[in-house]
Amino acid sequence: MPAKRQRTSNGTAAVPQNGNAALNGDHYTAASDINDNPDRVKFAYWVPNVSGGLVISKIPQRTGWDYDANVRYAQTAENVGFEYALTQIRFMAGYGAENQHESVSFSQALLHATKKLNVIAALLPGPWNPAIAAKQIASIDHYTGGRISVNVVSGWFKAEFTSIGQWWLEHAERYRRSREFIECLRGIWTQEKFTFKGDFYQFHDYPLSPKPLSLPGRPHPLIFQGGNSIDARENGANVSDYYFMNGNTLEGFQEQIADVKDRAAKAGRTGEVRFAVNGFAIVKETEAEAIQLLSEIQGKADKEAVEAFGDAVKQAGSSTGNKKGMWADSKFEDLVQYNDGFKTKLIGTKEQVADRILLLKSLGIDIVLLAFLHYEEDIEVFGREVLPLVRKMEAEGRGKNVEEEIERTGDVYRAKKTSAD
Repeated sequence: MPAKRQRTSNGTAAVPQNGNAALNGDHYTAASDINDNPDRVKFAYWVPNVSGGLVISKIPQRTGWDYDANVRYAQTAENVGFEYALTQIRFMAGYGAENQHESVSFSQALLHATKKLNVIAALLPGPWNPAIAAKQIASIDHYTGGRISVNVVSGWFKAEFTSIGQWWLEHAERYRRSREFIECLRGIWTQEKFTFKGDFYQFHDYPLSPKPLSLPGRPHPLIFQGGNSIDARENGANVSDYYFMNGNTLEGFQEQIADVKDRAAKAGRTGEVRFAVNGFAIVKETEAEAIQLLSEIQGKADKEAVEAFGDAVKQAGSSTGNKKGMWADSKFEDLVQYNDGFKTKLIGTKEQVADRILLLKSLGIDIVLLAFLHYEEDIEVFGREVLPLVRKMEAEGRGKNVEEEIERTGDVYRAKKTSAD
């Protein structure tokens, strides 16, 4: 007999405590035996549901994009302590990604193959209407006991829009549409009848039922959104639960986090926006081995694909008013990893990587999103070597004092001055 669901104050179904997942504060947590500190930094990984791996390089990668491979990665990840996974959204091939599984259905498939992992499904306004997205995600939330989140991406790939008959909007307009999209998601999920009159979306007393599960500290599925530009920061500050950042310098991280926090405070959302960062992890016995592998990845870069990707994404940065959008400052070697993951410097020994993660935590970063070269073994290696070390250091009080963490390892992130400075 199925467990009975109690009703919450807003009429949604509460999650039965049937042992399928352990409730810990505001979400389900994988590997609860090592993730029992409520103040911990959390770990996520990029789901390779798009072919070509997570680097635009001709180096061999033991990473599959098919369902069976991804089930293995998801189950390994939750067993070693990863709490989130992020699926990618692509509608057409390009830059080494010849095949792509759709993000929402793929997320649901992985959720049914796991017990505790929270999967973040990427949504692209334009192809998705918020009514469809809200309905899809609310239903999946019920199927999986509240383990679905969303990442609303504004888009950078012009041909991806135009080839399916979608209008290509310029940068500021794409982010304005994304803001309305997020406002609609949140309103549909939380209001009994939702009315909205925007430039891109309109709703008239729309009564979604059932709404998503209402969990302690999480009234609806978490909403992630990223970018570097002022438009992206405004969205993060005003409507998002998590703000995703690309790799950056120490000064870049500090400025970006402070700016979004300040904008959130002005919007009356002090403390409501949390931060996540993208990183590419290479963990070896010695730093020299890790750096050598990074050099090989970059040295074998698919030059034509990287340059084409760079040409496409530079528009996202150069078209903004302050020229500080995504990838605006990225060099060729940075673009070999889609989201400036090399800049996050998680490349070295397990001790070096752990130290740098605790520095990121001290700066205010709550989730570290990781990509790897060889998913078949690298997820397990990170979970076996680095994650327990981070937990041990957290138990010893590390990751709280920003000045101390900068003193320990901040130099690796500092912007390098040139003779022209």
